[in-house]
Amino acid sequence: MSDLKYWLAFNYVNGIGPAKVQALLGAFGDLERAWHAGESQLRDIGFDARAIDSLREARQKLDLDAYATKVAASGAQALTWESADYPGLLRQIPAAPPVLFVRGAFAPVDDWAVAVVGTRRLSAYGRLVTHDLATALARNGITIVSGLARGIDGVAHRAALEADGRTIAVMGCGIDRVYPPEHRDLAHAIVDGHGALVTDFPLGTEPSSINFPARNRLISGLALGVLVIEAGERSGALITARFALEQDRDVFAVPGNVNSPVSVGTNRLIQQGAKLVTRIEDILEELNLRMVTEQQAAQAVLPDSAEEAALLSQLSSQPLHVDDLGRLTGMPSYLVSSTLTLMELKGMVQQVGAMNYVRLREPDVVYQSDAAKE
Repeated sequence: MSDLKYWLAFNYVNGIGPAKVQALLGAFGDLERAWHAGESQLRDIGFDARAIDSLREARQKLDLDAYATKVAASGAQALTWESADYPGLLRQIPAAPPVLFVRGAFAPVDDWAVAVVGTRRLSAYGRLVTHDLATALARNGITIVSGLARGIDGVAHRAALEADGRTIAVMGCGIDRVYPPEHRDLAHAIVDGHGALVTDFPLGTEPSSINFPARNRLISGLALGVLVIEAGERSGALITARFALEQDRDVFAVPGNVNSPVSVGTNRLIQQGAKLVTRIEDILEELNLRMVTEQQAAQAVLPDSAEEAALLSQLSSQPLHVDDLGRLTGMPSYLVSSTLTLMELKGMVQQVGAMNYVRLREPDVVYQSDAAKE
């Protein structure tokens, strides 16, 4: 693998994106040699005067070792095209970012991700629907991707956390910044074992509206599909939907009040062919995620020990007292009680009063809100 500091260095240079990095690798074999290439060599592979000037300036002022140390000190991990942990979904899109800064961590299950985006000026209806659908996705083992913004984004991230699911927040600033500042606690909660903060902007980059289209491109690139919930006529969420189409990702939209300005964008997406969503099955079926959630549900109820297996073999939908379970399994009472407590936390059994337990039926894989069931 090429020295990471050179990947960080080229990420720092204005005007050198994925296409130029690919050209540098093709011409020089690695980015260390490319960093020291002469200007005539750069012109030969298509670099224009502006890109050469930017590179010259960066070479003069950037201390590569100090910058790499600063990245490490920020608590972030830098992933490159050459990193095994680089997200598989993002790797598939055209012109994937050469460098990603990550706080927290990606997990294999993040390959089953859906982006949930929308307006910052959400209505009560938008808040309810976002919470409902994001909760349902998270309960089905689907990672929620969004942009950490106010409004729909924040509600989606929080719903995933409340459902004990995973969520990825893509930022339009450096990994050492959190924007908006009131989402600092939310960002910490995501990093703390529930997902990751992600950006391809260099350390120290301040949040700016000009950064958000690039941020939105990463949001769609990290997901199998994009769900838009409430979007005005010029909403940034519509930019995310356009990127999704370019990346051959599915676009979903929740219909809204025809008189509401925050529903203009979503209703228009539906007119243009986006999948209309009124319940969680609309997404799971379109993305063929039912098999995934069924496998996860089956794995969740498998016993992890001989004691769990013994107790499950005796339990049914009819309540059974812990003393009876001890007699039937031959296990001491303390072991019966401690094992049942752990099994209840896993959702395998439930106490129904007076130390009586039942085995939970095989779970309904698809969660629906009360509104969706009616």
